[in-house]
Amino acid sequence: MATSPPIASRETASPASVFQRLKQRATKLVEPLVLLLPAGVWLLLLLVIPTLMILQLSLLPDFKPGNPLPSYGLGNYLKILQDDVYLRVIFRSFIFAIASTLLCLVLGFPVAYWIALMAPQRWRNLLLLAFVLPLWTSSLLRSYAWITILRPTGVLNTFLNSVGLPSLQILNTQSAVVLGLAYNFLPYMVLILYASLEKLDRRLLEAAADLGAPPTQVFAKITVPQSLPGIAAGCLLVFITSLGDFVVPELLGGASSMTMARLVYNQFLGAARNWGFGSGLSMLLILAVSLTIALLLKYGDRKADTLV
Repeated sequence: MATSPPIASRETASPASVFQRLKQRATKLVEPLVLLLPAGVWLLLLLVIPTLMILQLSLLPDFKPGNPLPSYGLGNYLKILQDDVYLRVIFRSFIFAIASTLLCLVLGFPVAYWIALMAPQRWRNLLLLAFVLPLWTSSLLRSYAWITILRPTGVLNTFLNSVGLPSLQILNTQSAVVLGLAYNFLPYMVLILYASLEKLDRRLLEAAADLGAPPTQVFAKITVPQSLPGIAAGCLLVFITSLGDFVVPELLGGASSMTMARLVYNQFLGAARNWGFGSGLSMLLILAVSLTIALLLKYGDRKADTLV
């Protein structure tokens, strides 16, 4: 018996189903925008627009409030690059940031390692709380506390004199700036390193010990590579905050410890009142921070994966 070939039938979508699909697509597009809108508006008003305003002012050579607007140009940037005084200030700011970052890493890694891997489990949260307790006070108060310690008649020199040692002149020196920056940002380094070391695979440590690897080799080949993302993140945070810090160099450094942040302050709120030049310095600072973050994002994880 011959059968007729099947007739292909095409289902026609009803208007209700089409409307439902369009509604689902619209919801997928709108929901992320609604969630990101508050943060986006916040960043636009307090970050993007002010940065663009600073960029515009930086292109007005030697612009001062109340003066006629000069023509746009690169005079502020050329002034920075052609004057050795400003180049030394920039170089000194980077030296302070690098030195404080390395000091925080050297001091913070053993503390974070001990809390994460050696301290009893029940005491870890309490130890972390005790270590970050200074952050409950402002950096201004902590800097004044260091003035009390480091001044010629302060706690440190009083102790040294009591044991027969000569006094030390540390206040208003570059050493005091590095010491103050490291003290202020050391808890951040410890917290980040602790979060990284806590995730350390201890089975690798035990396997390396069972195979006869010495502790130094275990530390160099296993502990450091696995904690490298935390090291990079902690160093980035301390470096950026130290590079732009104003309070510590102002209170502990004295005239010989001029930094970019202090120079920017003098251009905007000091006697100079050169907003164009201050904006140029600010844009260089923003550029340095942005390049640091970009390099970390591009090479940080790749380097960590290669070492592991």
